[in-house]
Amino acid sequence: MTAAAAAGWPARAAARRYDPAATFDITVNEVEFRRNAAGRMLTARIYQPKGDGPFPTVLDLHGGAWNAKDRTAEEPMDRAIASSGVLVVAIDMTLAPEAPYPASVQDANYGVRWLKSKAHAWNGDESRIGIYGSSSGGHVAELLAMRPNDPRYNAIPLRDIRDVAVRLRDTSASVAYVAMRSPVSNPVARFENAQRLKRDAMMKNTTTFFAPWEAIHESNPQEILERHEKVSLPPLLIMQGALDDNVLPSIQQTFAATYRAAGGDCRYELFEGCEHEWVATPGPQTDRARDMVKAFIARHVN
Repeated sequence: MTAAAAAGWPARAAARRYDPAATFDITVNEVEFRRNAAGRMLTARIYQPKGDGPFPTVLDLHGGAWNAKDRTAEEPMDRAIASSGVLVVAIDMTLAPEAPYPASVQDANYGVRWLKSKAHAWNGDESRIGIYGSSSGGHVAELLAMRPNDPRYNAIPLRDIRDVAVRLRDTSASVAYVAMRSPVSNPVARFENAQRLKRDAMMKNTTTFFAPWEAIHESNPQEILERHEKVSLPPLLIMQGALDDNVLPSIQQTFAATYRAAGGDCRYELFEGCEHEWVATPGPQTDRARDMVKAFIARHVN
């Protein structure tokens, strides 16, 4: 008898081959995720395909300049991915006015470990968790991917870890791949751009999150690579709008090149005629982005 069977866990079927062109009906429900230090209950929204699994599993990290939005921010993209046969779980994260960096990264780190322990209940494959991150959620995703075992990030203990450890081979926050739309891969450069454009709200969002201010350098993915820190380098997909004046394409392209130079696989795709949040609007470029994410998932789970 296996350890999993001895612990009372049902035997798991092999993960199904993922076809990004497939179509599934989905169910959407919500569960409590965790209560943060500010006392707010963070919630997870689960987009579950109907059918035989286990399905590939993706954790969605929302944007909002670290200060706003929640699990619903990327609902159209989450639904589109889930409808192709992917378990998508979108989580709330602590917002900067509640607690500055690294609180939201701690939520995401906990979220990966939590999802590895829960995915089986929603017919998901917990063995290769992927991330979809948007804007500031992309910044969180990059830190999570590059530093999965950082003690600053995995400070939140997972409940029932002993039972989970019996069944899972991997109880860390490591991820198999990361797909992103307009990630803040260099928050220093983004802040300097906001200064040039005199965007007070963008500057205030940044100073609220990076407190003390020196944290903006310690947690800058671009600078982490330039410092040659020892990091994990899972495959990345970066989708960038050519007209984005929030996260400049040139800065994004530099990060992608630096990631590849460090030994990582980073696919950088420019979307002509698109601004920062183009995937919120239906159209050919949004369809292209959805298809690109699905193809990227297929590449890394099949």
